[in-house]
Amino acid sequence: MAIALDSSNLVTIYGGSGFLGRHVTQALARTGCRIRIAVRRPDLAGHLQPLGGVGQIHAVQANLRYPGSVLQAAEGADAVINLVGILFEAGKQKFSSVHAEGAGNVARAAKAAGARALVHVSAIGADARAPSLYAQSKAAGEAYVRKAFPEAVILRPSIVFGPEDDFFNRFAAMARMSRMLPLIGGGKTRFQPVYAGDVARAVVAVLGDRAAQGKVFELGGPEILTFKQLLERVLLHSGRRALLLPVPFGAARFMARFMQLLPSPMLTVDQVRLLERDNVVSMSANAKKLNLKGLGIDPVPIDAVVPEYLVRFRAHGEFAEFRR
Repeated sequence: MAIALDSSNLVTIYGGSGFLGRHVTQALARTGCRIRIAVRRPDLAGHLQPLGGVGQIHAVQANLRYPGSVLQAAEGADAVINLVGILFEAGKQKFSSVHAEGAGNVARAAKAAGARALVHVSAIGADARAPSLYAQSKAAGEAYVRKAFPEAVILRPSIVFGPEDDFFNRFAAMARMSRMLPLIGGGKTRFQPVYAGDVARAVVAVLGDRAAQGKVFELGGPEILTFKQLLERVLLHSGRRALLLPVPFGAARFMARFMQLLPSPMLTVDQVRLLERDNVVSMSANAKKLNLKGLGIDPVPIDAVVPEYLVRFRAHGEFAEFRR
């Protein structure tokens, strides 16, 4: 059922200290509800405290790979939100353990704790038959959630952008170091980037909407752009110049085999596989209004936000135009 978002309710957010988590925490804090941030390192979640009032936001320890800690973080919560996700595998952090089994642990904990609502953030492209392990694990996670908590709301965003994002910032950093950016697959893959603040607004909206129960919403921004067009935006807003060099998928997979060996890889084979499919809101979701506009949210365009944080990548700094 929907919950009233006010000081009488407690919401547990798994992964609340990450990029998207900051936006969701801030959006929820504005409603007045009490917020419990469940993260592996509570001591590193202090940056969230200023987003709410005194005592409104509290961090606790939880690791999705350990069901006991997940259940403990859900106890007493009226609603639960799962934002935990990884872009590549490292050490014990595997797609299967985080996106699939971890999602199931959260859903079972929410049900066992008596939570009245669960919002699970997945991703556009979640598909058990996808070539990407990332997409497969997202689909498996959704299945676990549905089995344990049938009335859960699933949100599937496209690429999420915002000041701390891992897309625009990553390629702007690459353009600062290199005169060439790779157009994987020729740069034809289509995306529908969505602002992190809009995803956060969607989370708040579905928590308070009884009609949203059990539904899957696909979240995309107002523009559908190819990978090439997105890199052109990166160069425009960062004030950088670079050659956009087409790289066939096969060659990109070959390069990624070596790049993914780095501690923080710029590209993995699985990410190349993800790029082989478009990442946009489906016609079915649009027709059924299972999108941002269906939640009463007018999506923010890229150009209204991205220039503000890519300006730091300009050759002579943010205030270069004011120098004499």
